[in-house]
Amino acid sequence: MSSRLLLSLVLTLSATLSLAATPDPSKLDLASVSVMIKDMDSGEVLYQRNPDRVQPIASITKLMTGLVALDAGQSMKERIPVAVKDVPIMRNVHSRIRIGSKIPRGDALHIALMASENRAAATLGHSYPGGMEAFINNMNLTAKGLSMNSTRFIEPTGLSSENVSTAADLMRLLEVANLYPQIGEASSSSKKDVTFSKPRYILAFFNTNTLVNKKSWSVQLSKTGYTDDAGRCLVMRTRIAGRNIGLVLLDSYGKRTHLADAQRIKRWLETGSSGSVPKGAANYRDAKLKALAKR
Repeated sequence: MSSRLLLSLVLTLSATLSLAATPDPSKLDLASVSVMIKDMDSGEVLYQRNPDRVQPIASITKLMTGLVALDAGQSMKERIPVAVKDVPIMRNVHSRIRIGSKIPRGDALHIALMASENRAAATLGHSYPGGMEAFINNMNLTAKGLSMNSTRFIEPTGLSSENVSTAADLMRLLEVANLYPQIGEASSSSKKDVTFSKPRYILAFFNTNTLVNKKSWSVQLSKTGYTDDAGRCLVMRTRIAGRNIGLVLLDSYGKRTHLADAQRIKRWLETGSSGSVPKGAANYRDAKLKALAKR
């Protein structure tokens, strides 16, 4: 093989690898208003849009809830009473879990992360040393310690629109949450059967992120969120095209649009082109982006 041909092959391979590593951002079409995509190994931000926009984050809140609960070092086997009395926004919120029944703390953590169970999240705060006030205080202190300077929490479920953050801050939270194996294991599991006591009953819970059930996905850590004010949200760590990728997707329109955005990102990283966003979701995004541009 001539040196010229060898050089040509090397340059071609290099160009191919470069394309795979950094796809053309113009080939990525997403419905989410705020986005950050990051190579979690190299630290390279592959794509971002409105990374510093402060907005409600809905149940993405529960990632911080889980982190603070684990940092307390309390027994995960201890059965704790289900309670919501110190979370006023939980009044009249439906749940299959019975107030006053008992659940192992580890199971409460698991279903708060996996199934986004609000009573489970509130229960973690109630059983925290010092109670709910101390729990919320430590959520905010932890955010501050992680330099999540645009983040604020007032309760542990995400139902309140006063729980706010940014895509950039949540990427930092995702990086830190990944250091807690229990968060990754719980949030990426498909199903959990939980046995309650006093009275005894058993309930099955399922992951709110259906991508964990797909063989084409390798989800390592995940949290979905939704309220009217927050829109559809997704924070996820997954493996795509041989790389560990972090995704933060905030504020999209449509029941499965956040998951469809994740699919588009996967396609973009694997092929170089994402495909397009459906008209309804695109119109919602464009209206939001137009309003932001006027500020």
